[in-house]
Amino acid sequence: MNKKMLALYGLKWNPFQPDVPIEALHVSRRTESFCWRAEQLVGEGGFALVTGAPGTGKSVNLRILADRLEAKRDVKLGIISRPQSSLADFYREMGELFGVELAPHNRWAGAKVLRDRWQTHIDAALTRPVLIVDEAQEMKPIVLSELRLLSSARLDSHILLTVVLAGDGRLLDRLRSEELAPLNSRMRVRLALERWTPEELSELIVHALQKAGAAKLMTPELIATLADHAQGNPRQLMNLAGELLDVAAQKEARHIDEKLFLEMCAAPPVPEPKAARARR
Repeated sequence: MNKKMLALYGLKWNPFQPDVPIEALHVSRRTESFCWRAEQLVGEGGFALVTGAPGTGKSVNLRILADRLEAKRDVKLGIISRPQSSLADFYREMGELFGVELAPHNRWAGAKVLRDRWQTHIDAALTRPVLIVDEAQEMKPIVLSELRLLSSARLDSHILLTVVLAGDGRLLDRLRSEELAPLNSRMRVRLALERWTPEELSELIVHALQKAGAAKLMTPELIATLADHAQGNPRQLMNLAGELLDVAAQKEARHIDEKLFLEMCAAPPVPEPKAARARR
């Protein structure tokens, strides 16, 4: 959104884009509870799981959690950028995240170096390093199993790492498989994101507008209409609102209301066939 469009509505930023500042994100009661439980897990180590359909807020929850963890002085945080990697590339990325040189062809040595580095951090900081994996449904089962084995020592009695996995229903299906049942049983903190209510979606859009500096940009009736049309999905809500904001800016409309929304949703007229025009 260019400066002219921002100035038109007195916005600090586009409130409907994914890259809004972290302090502008809406923290629901579910998110607050999840982050608190995950922060406690950092002291003990173990696995946390965030699941939900696309667009229900998994990545937003991870952003909020990562920001809180990074604010803690002694927490070492790594975020996987390529969950779809092979096992060798997984080790390469882990080495980069945690500052060690790994030889992916020698997994025994790589695991030993990583675990020694994590243990050194635990001894110094009394917290477990944290690994966050978004889109974890893309991870290969062999990589997920390797991550489970890497994260503990002394016959599974000493946890070396805190891991937060986030994914859609495909991740849940994989975790229910016999191959990954041992990993599924280790999930100590869970957050299952479901369809949002219209009231929750309305609260989300009101919060977004307030943080962006234009609390009265949309009428209450329009906000309720958008929440009803979003079908319980926050991403769909933001896409609708963002599209409407673009239409309003194009028309240089000072207020965004239901009338503008209905105009945006109206189907364009179907052109009359040439043959019919010729007969007239």
